[in-house]
Amino acid sequence: MKFIEKLGAVTEKNNSLVCVGLDSDVAKLPDGVDQLGFNKAIVDATHDLVCAYKPNTAFYEARGAEGIQVLKDTCDYIRAVAPDVLILLDAKRADIGNTNAGYVQFAYDYLGADAITLHPYLGREALEPFLARGDKGAVILCRTSNPGSGEFQDVLTDGKKVFETVANSVAREWNTNKNCMLVVGATYPEEAAAIRQIVGDDLWFLVPGVGAQGGSVEATMRAAQNAHGDGLIISSSRDIMFASSGADFAEAARAKAKALRSEINTYRKGK
Repeated sequence: MKFIEKLGAVTEKNNSLVCVGLDSDVAKLPDGVDQLGFNKAIVDATHDLVCAYKPNTAFYEARGAEGIQVLKDTCDYIRAVAPDVLILLDAKRADIGNTNAGYVQFAYDYLGADAITLHPYLGREALEPFLARGDKGAVILCRTSNPGSGEFQDVLTDGKKVFETVANSVAREWNTNKNCMLVVGATYPEEAAAIRQIVGDDLWFLVPGVGAQGGSVEATMRAAQNAHGDGLIISSSRDIMFASSGADFAEAARAKAKALRSEINTYRKGK
C-alpha cells in the first residue's frame, strides 16, 4: 500500500487526525516504568484514537545502543498491535545522496517507519532516495513551530518567503510519487493558511506545536485543513504522554488523546 493510501485509510478508520509524539524522555517516566514499557503502555491506551505515532530519535539516540534498540522494539510493537497506524520518524535528516541511502535503510527498512522528517536545504536531488520510495512518506520541513523559525524561513527571495518557495517546490516538483507531506507549525496559523493556498487540497501537513508550545487547535483547523476536512495531522507529545506522572499515566494519556481527537473533529469541514 502506498503511503498516501495508508494515511487516508487510518484517518478514516479511527476518525482521527491525532498524532502522538513518542518523546519518552527517561527523566520524566513514572517510577518503576522503563522507556519501552512506557511506550507500549501509551500505544495500548491510544492506538484506536490516533492516526500516527511520531518517535523523535533524539530521546533514543541519547541512550546509545540501548536506546536504539528501544526505538526498534517500539516500532515493531506498533506494527504488531496497530499495523494500520502510521509511524512517522522525527529525525530531520538530510545529506548528499549516497549518505541518505543509509538513512533510508535505517528509517524505512530497519525500523519499518512509514515516513521520516527531512530538511529541504540540500534540494530535491539530495533527497531523491527518500522521494523515490512511493510506499513511504517524506515529511519536509516548511514552516516550523519554534520561535526562531523565521530567521531563515521568512527571508524574501524574488518576492517570496523561503517557506513559500519550499511549499511550492514540494507541491509542484518533488511530490511526483504523491508521498510528500509538509511540516507546518500550529504556532503560525496565518502562514499555514498561506501554505494551504499555495499547495491546494492534496498535500498533507504534519502540524506540531499544539499543547505545550501554545498552538491553537481551532486556529490550526481553520487555517490548514483542506476542502475535505482533513489534509493535516496534528501532533501532540508532552500533553498526552505526560498527562500524569503516576501509575495512571496510560489512562490519562488516553483521556487527553480522546479529548484532542474530539476537539479537532469539532472543526472539521463536513464531519
